[in-house]
Amino acid sequence: MEVMIEYAGKLSNLLWGEPLMGLLLGTGLFLMVRLRAMPLKKIGYGFKQLFSGRKSQGEGDITPFNALMTSLSATIGTGNIAGVATAIGIGGPGALFWMWCTALVGMATKYAEAVLAVKYREVDEEGRRVGGPMYYIKNGLGEKWKWLGTLFAIFGTLAGFGLANTVQSNSVANALRESFAVPVMLTGVVLAVLVALVLLGGIKRIGNVAGKLVPFMALSYLACGLVVLAFHFTEIPSAVVTIVESAFTPVSAVGGFAGASVWLAIQRGVARGMFSNEAGLGSAPIAHAAAQTNSPVRQGVVAMLGTFIDTLIVCSVTGLCIVVTGVWTSGAQGVNMTQAAFNMVLPYGDTVISLGLVLFAFTTMLGWSYYGERCAEYLFGVKAIVPFRVAWVLAIPVGAVVKLDLVWIVADILNALMAIPNLIGLILLSPVVVKLTRDYFESRAAVPELS
Repeated sequence: MEVMIEYAGKLSNLLWGEPLMGLLLGTGLFLMVRLRAMPLKKIGYGFKQLFSGRKSQGEGDITPFNALMTSLSATIGTGNIAGVATAIGIGGPGALFWMWCTALVGMATKYAEAVLAVKYREVDEEGRRVGGPMYYIKNGLGEKWKWLGTLFAIFGTLAGFGLANTVQSNSVANALRESFAVPVMLTGVVLAVLVALVLLGGIKRIGNVAGKLVPFMALSYLACGLVVLAFHFTEIPSAVVTIVESAFTPVSAVGGFAGASVWLAIQRGVARGMFSNEAGLGSAPIAHAAAQTNSPVRQGVVAMLGTFIDTLIVCSVTGLCIVVTGVWTSGAQGVNMTQAAFNMVLPYGDTVISLGLVLFAFTTMLGWSYYGERCAEYLFGVKAIVPFRVAWVLAIPVGAVVKLDLVWIVADILNALMAIPNLIGLILLSPVVVKLTRDYFESRAAVPELS
């Protein structure tokens, strides 16, 4: 087993090395340039469409608002709490700056993914709108590229069982055991039952649950973080200066922090930013393809807000709390660092973080169950849906009680393998994205009352 873990780790490091990070960042930058920075210019318009998207805007299965909430349910997770802390703990405060940069170009990637997902979606045998990279590769690039979409679907079917299922249940079980002495098997069984109850209702129930739970948990976490920042209000300007300076100059060892080079700050910030918002991974467009919309562009501007909210808002609050409180020099690691920052102000800061992890992990299981289900349906048809759901639910208690060192690594590998076909599809189909975008906004300019 140790040999397998060693070799899998080497493969994971190879896949998630400079070439893939360069491809992810490069694709986002390429799309941002081709779109003439439209995602940055239209953030306000995106929020307008998000709020109006609480009602149906066309054919589909869930409202545009709930499509974004389903996407956020899968991305707002342990990475926003523990992942940011890990990046800062290894790469220094400058890692947060590079997370911001990754998110800015990632908005263009997420926008393009959703546009193509709605443009090339299909209706399955049961009348559901289905889409995502496998469909826009097949329908947009033609039959000769179908194999690339099939590869994405294979990797997508399997990937969720790692980072979004067993690893999440394991994180929840350990957090509840340490904070409240809850037996890990009990946690696993309860999680499995709750997830099963939601999955029985399909995407409509997932969307409804996400539409209520995601805003609640995100706003609750942000409120606690803002309380921490309010108590350290005067330190915020110097913290921002530290973050920016650390992004371009090496950070010396101080306290429990071992020191970090500029390259390490870039590497950790970019990697964690990508894991956090999943821009380019190809997962989010699967949810957006189910949106009740008649406009790919309108759903695209809603989708790009997922990256903005996940990284530029939620991750920023976590990172600023860690820097202003000074806990990044304490030597604490991962979630313990975030807990230490919250504990400096909130009486039960560690409990807040533990409960946040539980909610974030639960919604991640829901969001990714839908992603995996759609990938399985693409490969085997609607007959694969029930077996996939059963396997998904059964894997949850197993993940709660077993060691997952190898599962973590294999999931990282599968995520990287998902990204590659998707990025190829995005680059080759970028002319379609640009044309749809230009036509949409030109029509709005000609008829201002259009929305």
